[in-house]
Amino acid sequence: MNDQGKPRLIRFYEFQPVEKQQELVRSIYKILCSRAENVSNFVKVDSLFGPLVYKTFATLYFVFIFDNSENELAMLDLMQVFVETLDKCFSNVCELDVVFNFNKVHTILDEIILGGQVLETSSSEVVMAVEDISKLEKNSNSIIPSIPGWQGR
Repeated sequence: MNDQGKPRLIRFYEFQPVEKQQELVRSIYKILCSRAENVSNFVKVDSLFGPLVYKTFATLYFVFIFDNSENELAMLDLMQVFVETLDKCFSNVCELDVVFNFNKVHTILDEIILGGQVLETSSSEVVMAVEDISKLEKNSNSIIPSIPGWQGR
């Protein structure tokens, strides 16, 4: 979410009704805005959700909420991998990159976490996978017009 509370990327790995999602975003934003800059990046709030880890980069808050079985430092490290990967893919990522390239951002996140399970923690490996996916997408787009008789149908 940005520093004005607008969500830029939301991913839930357990079903949440839209109303609950919106309530969570508002609650998280309220909590983050009220925190001083020199306090811990870990928040324990029991009423709406489990442990929360966040980090601020430029005008964006990156927030991970997870269950009690996960390690908070590991989640902070995973967040760092996500941001580093975004930086490598977009050359100094900014909010507009996230807004206008949401498919690529979702692909990056899916390479790191899928179905709530961590798949990859190496930013370099994720970048290579995203580049391979981009090449496949470009190649598949260039194949379709070259099929004989395709345009006549």
